[in-house]
Amino acid sequence: MSDEHWYEDETGSMVRPYTVTRGRTRPSGGHAIDLMSRVTALDTDTPGPDLDHARAALLDLIRRGPRPVVELAADADLPLTVVRVLLGDLAEAGLVRIDEPRRLPAGGPAADPGLLREIVQRLREI
Repeated sequence: MSDEHWYEDETGSMVRPYTVTRGRTRPSGGHAIDLMSRVTALDTDTPGPDLDHARAALLDLIRRGPRPVVELAADADLPLTVVRVLLGDLAEAGLVRIDEPRRLPAGGPAADPGLLREIVQRLREI
């Protein structure tokens, strides 16, 4: 892992996101990465291959425990598009597994119109 810092706490990113992703806007390998896809580190003991700072920092976050992509983006303070590209790279390297989000069965709690109306009402109260 490199000791170079690509983020300055006071001023923000010193490197543009497209530089971190090498100009790519989509994950490699055809990975479909949803906001709620769950990401898990495959090997938490091995330091991993020589990764740049952005990929190594993201892998460190994932090694703390499985979490959704959207949470990783927030914790890494990176745009979602960048996180998706970096996750695709980590998956291609065999360092992480990306699981599709669990879907509720048809007719489950999310399909209850009364529950949906109550949620909307409570959101309006906020």
